[in-house]
Amino acid sequence: MVLQEKYSLSNGVEIPKLGLGTWFIEDSKAPQAVYEAVKIGYRHIDTAQAYENERGVGEGIRTCGVAREQLFVTTKLAAEIKSYDAAVKAIDGSLKLMGLDYIDMMLIHSPQPWADFRGGDYAEGNRQAWRALEDAYKAGKLRAIGVSNFKEQDLENILSSCTVSPMVNQLLVHISNTPKNLISYCQSRKILVEAYSPVAHGEILNHPKIAEIAKKYQVTVPQLCIRYDLQLGTLPLPKTANPAHMLENAQLDFTISDQDMEQLAAIEQISDYGEFSFFPVFSGK
Repeated sequence: MVLQEKYSLSNGVEIPKLGLGTWFIEDSKAPQAVYEAVKIGYRHIDTAQAYENERGVGEGIRTCGVAREQLFVTTKLAAEIKSYDAAVKAIDGSLKLMGLDYIDMMLIHSPQPWADFRGGDYAEGNRQAWRALEDAYKAGKLRAIGVSNFKEQDLENILSSCTVSPMVNQLLVHISNTPKNLISYCQSRKILVEAYSPVAHGEILNHPKIAEIAKKYQVTVPQLCIRYDLQLGTLPLPKTANPAHMLENAQLDFTISDQDMEQLAAIEQISDYGEFSFFPVFSGK
């Protein structure tokens, strides 16, 4: 079962192959969502400072009844933080807010602040934020460190000066949005790609071709989408607070044929994420 499978990061730390995303899960509801996910068998929970639910996720981790060392928790440094001192303060802030002795992984959420996504030059700020993550990693506060929404040039900036290489790059990867070159680039540098929004915030649920292929395998469209990301060698992070969906999302005991993987990869890129279109990550930049 996929919930028991793991990837090994470049530093040897093991990370469960499927994680629970918590974007848009309210802080007050996060403890219950974590509890339900852990009860089903999830051991990997993903949050971020920007989600404003770190406190609730931390409470869920502490009170879910499973030993802390069996759980993998990721959070992300706010995209606006581009200085060493601010990053150090924010890392310690997450630890305190979550009530945890250590965080399994922390990522720089974006190479640019959200208000200037894919805009100006923040190369020096990213190097400073990265140095803060490296220091927290070396101090044992973080077991792994990485980035999110980083393109090749953003990664090259970090790789050119780092003492610890990024272990993960978390990207928007789903059927109809497969950045093949960037995924290959990451994999060639032993950077695991995590796939957020694997079901494109529901916008591909009504796509006839995807529905047709899902029917062929007798699975739901979300199951097909999550399996697709796994077969790309990425780590999907489907987001839900609904236990029935959590369970369904983990029932992935089927294999998409090479031919169908090619068909799915070739599906025209989604251009409209509906009510979520205003978020920078869905802007097509």
